[in-house]
Amino acid sequence: MADVRLVKVQKAFGDVQVLRDIDLHVRDGEFMVFVGPSGCGKSTLLRSIAGLEEITGGTLSIGGRVVNDVPPAERGIAMVFQSYALYPHMNLYDNMAFGLELAKVPKAEIERLVRHAAQVLHIDHLLQRKPKDLSGGQRQRVAIGRAIVRKPEVFLFDEPLSNLDAALRVRMRYEFAKLHEDLKTTMIYVTHDQVEAMTLADRIVVLSAGRVEQVGSPLELYEHPDNLFVAGFIGSPKMNFIATELVQGDARHAVVRLQTGALLRCEVNAGGARPGDRMTLGVRPEHLRPPQGDEANRIELDVTFVESLGSTTHAYGDFPGADEQMTCQLDGGSRVRGGTRLGLVVPAAKAYLFDATGRACRRLAVPAEDEALA
Repeated sequence: MADVRLVKVQKAFGDVQVLRDIDLHVRDGEFMVFVGPSGCGKSTLLRSIAGLEEITGGTLSIGGRVVNDVPPAERGIAMVFQSYALYPHMNLYDNMAFGLELAKVPKAEIERLVRHAAQVLHIDHLLQRKPKDLSGGQRQRVAIGRAIVRKPEVFLFDEPLSNLDAALRVRMRYEFAKLHEDLKTTMIYVTHDQVEAMTLADRIVVLSAGRVEQVGSPLELYEHPDNLFVAGFIGSPKMNFIATELVQGDARHAVVRLQTGALLRCEVNAGGARPGDRMTLGVRPEHLRPPQGDEANRIELDVTFVESLGSTTHAYGDFPGADEQMTCQLDGGSRVRGGTRLGLVVPAAKAYLFDATGRACRRLAVPAEDEALA
């Protein structure tokens, strides 16, 4: 096993800067996931670690060894791509053994390594079949097995589940988590699917325009995003953003005025802001709820569309100052309909506030007993 460390890593294609001063430490044995919108540089970053792209600045080390000028085959890594890239004329055993045969590994050792990898991936009963006889999930397991037999120090996965259907992706997420638990090897995984990121990662790296926006555990990014970008990217449905004006604030709370004139309280550290400052209120759809009695911190949403998903109901509506249609996640038994006005409470302990630069005001810790009531 090995850690991966990047210090001020840059990558440019001509005049186009794709990676900008990336500082990152992937710990030994960690499962780290890169996420971000298309074009943010996450695949380029992974390929740079693999040596498939040459970095144009900074230092990259694997297991304490600087590998800037080390070819991919000598970096101690194995990479699994979105496409399975299996040899169609070979059976599974030969597909997994091919690289070892090229490396002149003794036949007995090849047999041992291939059989072991096949058992780990539950494909040992399929070794005599050819790729055309397999499902997408089984083909992906073969591609992973081909990487396992090399006994790499670091596994690199580039959107490995993108070609699979939804049900199979769920199953394969479990397989990846189990694989990491069994092998205890450093793994770096690129995906555009935040569900994969939230369920698989020890830590997530959120990238935007070639820069690292935030690194943290899934729960840390969900509960304490550093800025508007991370807050809007992590969470599904995405966080609602509403333009507001600060009325008053200190290190314990803030009161903001909405365009409707309503005043809302947020339990955040707003000590660095001044009355009159333009702020953005953030509230997750799952934190909005119908009022119970005469509660404060209320808003009213003009519902335009409703999605009934069985266990939950998503209500969408227009709200003054919102950057787009607001979303509210309700209980599946909700009977709300389009064309109605829905009263909602914004729990002060669950509200987010961002300054004009997009930086988040730090949210206050919520005691366990208050969390249950929020």
